Amino acid sequence: RLILQAIGKDKGSSKNAVSKVGTLTQAQVKAIAEEKMPDLNAASLEAAMKTVAGTARSMGVEVEA
Repeated sequence: RLILQAIGKDKGSSKNAVSKVGTLTQAQVKAIAEEKMPDLNAASLEAAMKTVAGTARSMGVEVEA
């Protein structure tokens, strides 16, 4: 839900490989990872950011490098 709020959409893409619904910056990914850190099974902030970025990609959201 935090990813969708960050891009301002109600839902992700049903065809994530073909159609993208929005883009997240690294700063947005970091902010989401910091907020979700207690709920994630990640040892570091970098690992949490990778988890959030992977979730975003599976929803059809592009993540800037």
